[in-house]
This record gives sequence, C-alpha cells and structure tokens, in this order.
Amino acid sequence: MSESPQTVTTPTTRQPGCPFDPPAELTEARERGPISPFTHIGGKAGWLVTGHDLVRSVLADPRFSARKELLNVVDFEIPPAPPGEFLLMDDPQHSRYRKPLVSRFTARRMRLLTERIEQITADCLDAMEAAGPTADLVTAFGKPIPTIVICEILGVPYQDRASFQEQIDTFMGGETSDEDLIAAYTATQEYLAELVTAKRAHPTDDVLSELTETDLTDEELKGISLILLAAGFDTTANMLSLGTFALLQHPDQLAALREDPTLIDQAVEELLRYLSVAKSFMRTALEDVELGGETVKAGTTVFLAYNTANRDPERFDDPHVLDIRRKPVPGGHLAFGHGIHLCLGQQLARIEMRAAFTALLDRFPTLRLAVPAEEVVLRPETADIYGVKSLPVTWDV
Repeated sequence: MSESPQTVTTPTTRQPGCPFDPPAELTEARERGPISPFTHIGGKAGWLVTGHDLVRSVLADPRFSARKELLNVVDFEIPPAPPGEFLLMDDPQHSRYRKPLVSRFTARRMRLLTERIEQITADCLDAMEAAGPTADLVTAFGKPIPTIVICEILGVPYQDRASFQEQIDTFMGGETSDEDLIAAYTATQEYLAELVTAKRAHPTDDVLSELTETDLTDEELKGISLILLAAGFDTTANMLSLGTFALLQHPDQLAALREDPTLIDQAVEELLRYLSVAKSFMRTALEDVELGGETVKAGTTVFLAYNTANRDPERFDDPHVLDIRRKPVPGGHLAFGHGIHLCLGQQLARIEMRAAFTALLDRFPTLRLAVPAEEVVLRPETADIYGVKSLPVTWDV
C-alpha cells in the first residue's frame, strides 16, 4: 500500500475497445494494492477490495455480513431483504432457505439434465438457422436456453416464459427508470405468488412443487423462486452471449477449441474467470477488521471486485489474456463466489455453457460478427450482471 492511497469512486464505464476488461479505475486500484479507500455510488465512504486472496477471505469471514439492511452505502435506511431472498442474508436465516435447495441442485442431479439441455440448445439453434443467415445471438441463443432450463426446473408454464424473461431483463438490466424497475419487480413477485399457490394446489414434477412439501411459507417460496429464476437466467444468458463475443474476438482461442473440443471444460472455466459477469458484491463489517494492512471499521461496507480478483497477477499468470488451455490454480476463480454464499447453480451453469458452446460452434463453423466489434452494444456497468445487449452474427450458407 502507498502512504496516501487514492480513493476510488464507483466506475460507470469500461475503457473503449476493451469490452471484456474491468473498468480502468478498478484495474489501476488493483495495481496499487489489493485494498483501497472507496466512495460508494450513494456517496458513503468504504473500501474497495480488488485482490483475489482478500476478496476470498472476506467472503469466508463471518465478521462480514451480506445483510441488505446493513449496507452503508446511501444516506437513507435500507429495508431487510424480503423472506426467501437469501443472497442478502446471514446465517441462520440464510441456511434455513439454502438447505432445502442444496439436495436439489447437486452436481449429480444437474448432470441428469444434460440430455434435456442439449435438446433445448438444438431447438434454439434449429430456429436460428432457419431464420438466418443472420441473427441476434442474445435473443436467439443467449437468453432462451437458460430461460427454458430454469423455468422447467421450477415449473413455470411455457406460455409465461417470454413475459417472465422480459420482466427480469427490466429490473436487472441497469437501464430502466426507478418506476419501471419497481413495476417489473412487483409484477414478477405477484406472478410468483400465484405460481406458488398453484403448485401447492396441484404439484407437478419440478423443484418448486417439491419445496411446497417443506415448512417454507408461501412468502418464503416466492422469494426463493425470484432468486433462483433471476440468477439462473441472467448470469448464464450473459455468459453465453458475452462468451461467444469473446471467442469471436480471440480467433486463436476459437480455433483451438474447434480443433480440440475436449478443451470445452477448460474453456468454460477460463471464460468464467476472464469475463466475471457477476462482477461485484458487497459486505458490511460487523466489527473492526484488519484487512490487507487496513482497518475496516464496524459498519463500513466493502465493495468486492470479482472481476479484478479474477485478473489478479498474484493469482493468475498473464491474467488479462484469454487462454482456454490455462491450467487451474488452487482455489480456482471467484466467478461463483466463495463461502456460504457460493452459487448454488454453478454446476447447472457449467453444463449449460458446455452444451451451448459445443453445439453453437459445431452447427456454425463460419460464425462471425455481423457488425464491427466496436458497434456491439454492451450492458452498462450499473447492471447487476455484465454482458451484451445485442450481438449481431452471421454465417455462410
């Protein structure tokens, strides 16, 4: 650390021509040290943690809280997370909601979905090919695959999926008015409340119906469903679209994957590390904590930059290089977080990415951008999950 560390403010843009790299402010802060003074978007003073080891340690430290109402980032009081929305809770509330889900999202159970995910992917690519030879990869490929998968897992009726996807896009995309965001969030909650009631009355073969047999209340099931649907759709959708963009912009890596399809698992892990679409989270100190040579005072909120942690040169060789042959390091990347909030759906996301990228590259060997790379429209840094809004592609017929 320097004697007078520079205070970093919340970044709102990425460097022109560098759509896959973290904002320059975060990268420069990481170069100065793994922890820096920070000003949150609401104007409150806090700390920015950019180093891999420090981010990992905070995520595993019970002295740092995920509770929404403790976030010290704005001048007004923040209400607690609604029942069931366990990402913004600590134990024991967090474990109460997570425990019933663990057995339903095991690696084995997710692997059993592989054949169905491959069929969903094939159906999407059939439609894309029939409508081609140009397409918006986001709407034809990136969004529909994880939407159909997570809706089938939770038992959302087929006819409701398009409107549900649109509502999630609205409140997670980072580009809507507060009024529209609240309206979309409210409409989604109302829909889920009706869905929970329907599953209790007439259970079907899905996770939500199984959860109605636990001691969870309707209100809690509504919150859990919102978390699972939003996370299961938005993160994977953006990994599929942004990941394809990254491969198309790195033709050597694309060629290597085409030549050796057995590299797909390594490619998936490297894209997760390199892109880090779930780019940041926040935690609040419950007591004074020494962190990286600094004292984080009780009540202070720290901003955890996953994207710079996953580009930490002390953890990864040539971290800003996309290398699908990269050998894994102990502890791996932090794309799915760490500690008690480690992503429940990580195995599902991996299976979806493996199936989708493999099928896409096999079906369209001449796939390429249909516009110059600088014209690809990206999600803003204010979006919960980073990605592309639209990815025009074309191929030879």
